[in-house]
Order: sequence, then C-alpha cells, then structure tokens
Amino acid sequence: MIGEILSTGDEVCLGTVIDSNAAYIALGLDEIGISVTRHSCVGDDMDELVSILSEIGRRADIAVVTGGLGPTVDDLSAEAAAKAVGGKVGLNPEAAASIEKYFARFDRKMSGSDIKQAMLPADATPVANTDGTAPGFILHVGGCRCYFLPGVPREMEKMFAKAVVPDILAYRGDETSVTLRRELSLFGLPEALVNEKLKGFESLFSGVKLGMLARFPVITVKMTAVGTDRKMLADELDKAGDWCAAQLGDKIFSMAGRSMEEEIAFLLKDAKSTIAVAESCTGGLIAHLLTNIAGSSEYFLFSAVTYANAAKKEVLGVAEQTLQTHGAVSEETVREMADGVRRVSNADWGLATSGIAGPTGGTAEKPVGTVCIGISTRDATFAKTFHSPFKERLSNKQIFAICALDALRKHLLKAKGK
Repeated sequence: MIGEILSTGDEVCLGTVIDSNAAYIALGLDEIGISVTRHSCVGDDMDELVSILSEIGRRADIAVVTGGLGPTVDDLSAEAAAKAVGGKVGLNPEAAASIEKYFARFDRKMSGSDIKQAMLPADATPVANTDGTAPGFILHVGGCRCYFLPGVPREMEKMFAKAVVPDILAYRGDETSVTLRRELSLFGLPEALVNEKLKGFESLFSGVKLGMLARFPVITVKMTAVGTDRKMLADELDKAGDWCAAQLGDKIFSMAGRSMEEEIAFLLKDAKSTIAVAESCTGGLIAHLLTNIAGSSEYFLFSAVTYANAAKKEVLGVAEQTLQTHGAVSEETVREMADGVRRVSNADWGLATSGIAGPTGGTAEKPVGTVCIGISTRDATFAKTFHSPFKERLSNKQIFAICALDALRKHLLKAKGK
C-alpha cells in the first residue's frame, strides 16, 4: 500500500516549528509495511489544503495528516477535508462528548471556540484524543483512507499508536503478510564506498530491499523483506546480513543495528565491567553518549572534562614532565589520563581523549583533526592516534567521540575473546 504524510500549518512551513511528526509517522508506517512515497507541507490556506488533499486522494492508499484541528480561525483541516469530498462540516456528537469528557477531568466547561473542534465532515469517524481537546478523525478522500491527527507531538503519537496503526492493519486485512528487517551499524567508511562494496546485493538477494541511512558519522545498512513465510524471510535476511558483513569487515560495529553507545553498553553489561571517562577535546560528549542509555548507572562511574593542563595534572595525575615533553595532544598524555581516571574512579576501564578539533590550533606535526585516544585496564594501557579529514569543530568532536568508543569496543571484544 502507498502512503503519504501531510503536515499543515504556517509554523511548520516557515520552520518556526520543526516537523518531528512526519519522521515519527514515516517510521511507524514503514514498520507495518506501508511504503511512504511523499511528505508534503501546506500552510494555513484553505484552497491549498483542499487541493493537496484531493491530490493525495487520487494517488495514495493511506495518508496521515497532522495539524489544523484546534479551536482557532487558522485551524482549517476539518473544513478542508469536507470540501475535498464535496461536503460540509457539522457537529459530531461523539467528538463533542470526548471534548466535554476531557474538560470534565479539570472541572472546566467547553467554550464556544472549543466546540469548533467537534465540527467534522459528515462521513468522518472520530478518533479519541485522551491527552488534548482536539479529536482526530478518519475520512475517505477519493480512494485514500486519511487519518487526521493533532499537530501536538505528544497527542499525535499516542493516537497514532493506539488508533491509527490498528485501524490500518484491520483495513488492510492481510494479516498473513510479514515484514522483517535487519540493520547493520558501521563506522569508518564514507557512504559512497559502502555503496560500492555492496554492489551486487540486489542480484544475490532479489527478495530483500537494501537501503542506507547516514547519521554522521555512523551509517546504518537497512534490509527489508516482505512475504508470508516468516522463517524463509528470516533465513534470507540472515544470509543477506552475513554477506554484507563479509563485504564491510570490521567497519561493522553492530549486527543488531545498535548505536555505538548502545553497543558499548551491551558489552560492558555483558562483561559486568565499569568505565570512567577523561575528556579534553570531546568536552564531555563521550560521557553524554554513554549516559543517554537507560541503565547506564550499572557500568558508568565517573567523568572528568580535563580541558586545562592543570586539571589533567591535579585531577588525573598526569605528570608535568609528560606534558612538557610530549604535549597535551600525545599518546603519552592520554595513557596517563586513562590510567588516572580509572584509578580515581576504581573502574575496570578508563577511556581518555585529547586532540585538536579546530578550526584553529593545528600544527604541521599535529594538524586539525588529530586525536589521541587512551584506554586503560587493570593490567595494561593502550594509546593510538587517529586523524580526521575534517576541519570543522563539531564534526571532529563527533568523530573523535565515536572513534574513542569504537577503540574501546574493539578492546572489550578482545578481552571477551572475540
């Protein structure tokens, strides 16, 4: 089935509000096998709304429309939907009752403006909104089943999950259809080279759709198979995943589609190990990534952003002679930083970074994009220097952080015997 997404409202078109709704809906539709072919955005203009709804009704099977269901004069979606099917809006008793019920929870009564939200197209089926005043509704526009939802993300997401997805599955009626997916996460190759290495995939696995998603600096290889035999699809995806892994080698850091920080969390929990981090050039980004994972308190003990040399010495115990002889950006310094942060926290692993993120500060010997990474265990300390081709500060900080976590990942696997 072909799906489309329509976001409405001047604030979305002008960029005043970032359209996170479309991304959420697209992922949700993809998960149930609806092929989303277009995302559209229209401002608060009746003629434009009627026109785009009529177009969608001619070319899509499923559409999700967000925004324009509120009580104000610029909330036009319900009236536009009615005009698109050649009708008018009228008071929908079920929608009105749901609004009254919502206000009753707060001991308030509906105003004249609020009742506007219950004015729906004649053939519309209301969709309850338990977190706001504006009900959604379902309406066939041409050959397309359209779901109209509020633009408030919290309200939209709950209605989409509880009402829209079950309705689409029932409407489609093909409960025997199965959609399976596999994702591989990789770091260290540009997207174009990943594409080159995976040439020939389509001829080998004609029943599997291949895609790539680049979220700097990580790339996700996505594989999707649709059919009726779950086991056959799963076997085919396993073979496709193994083939991709053979082409991409150790650049793959997760065969389960995990983020780098999720993979580190998995490995640390599996080993019942703990970690502490000392950062200079990454400015706390590594600690931020690691603690974004629920349950990180099981393995994450301590973080120190030792930007100044004095902090490296006083907090981590880096020797003055090391800094004088080798400089802050050196393998010798990050070794002592990693040892120091592990010692101070009594963690099993210490991870440290020091580098030159740019755009200034580089030298011929240590250009912008240089990062030294230190890893300390109770038995040994390791250090390595990496070079990023970028000159932009934020890009380098992101690459440095993932580089450090990837180096840690490889040492964790080595310690595990893999």
